[in-house]
Amino acid sequence: MGSRKHPLLCAASGDSPSDLYRHLVARVAQKDLDVSGWAFLGLDEWVGLNGSDEGSCRYHLDRELFLPLHVPQEKLFFFDGRKEDLASECQQAESFIARYGGIDATILGLGLNGHVGMNEPGTSVSTRSHVTALDPITAQTGQKYFKEARSLSEGITLGIGTILDSRNIFLLVSGAKKAAIVKTVLEGDVSEKVPASLLRRHPGLRIYLDGEAASLLSSR
Repeated sequence: MGSRKHPLLCAASGDSPSDLYRHLVARVAQKDLDVSGWAFLGLDEWVGLNGSDEGSCRYHLDRELFLPLHVPQEKLFFFDGRKEDLASECQQAESFIARYGGIDATILGLGLNGHVGMNEPGTSVSTRSHVTALDPITAQTGQKYFKEARSLSEGITLGIGTILDSRNIFLLVSGAKKAAIVKTVLEGDVSEKVPASLLRRHPGLRIYLDGEAASLLSSR
């Protein structure tokens, strides 16, 4: 996380980053890494849900990262999708980022439709934290995190502009089902129609793919 005394890490929930979080937690437990000065930020959340809801983004990250690392509440911001004033939640996210002098590293997964966070196809490259209507693909894919069917229609997320302000961006993608969108993101046009393609303009972007996710790329 560089040489900054109090770096800020933005974490995405989902399947692809899980191994990274397990590795991070293990290194801290083994005292190979000290994160006591770090602050943490959640990437997104389903509107209507928060950490008390099994299947929410916060619920998963609490268990995979924040609780194992004993992150104090004052060093953590996460959207509360249950709040009535979601515009205030967006403002608080941006203020938290500013308090720590910007995001040092943002960890991202990739949606089947090319979204990052809950920035759906067509999201402006300049968008800051906002509430958005979910693409039907996102709403359907999100069901896998819940034991029973949930109504998912909106999300609250850091914007593309907010993400691109990060000093470093790590895009992690795994599985054959993501191979087609990986090819579009990396070899297609850079376009707001495929939000993840906008990351290609970032000088601090690093992309990590497993063999299945990379299987359709022209150059391996």
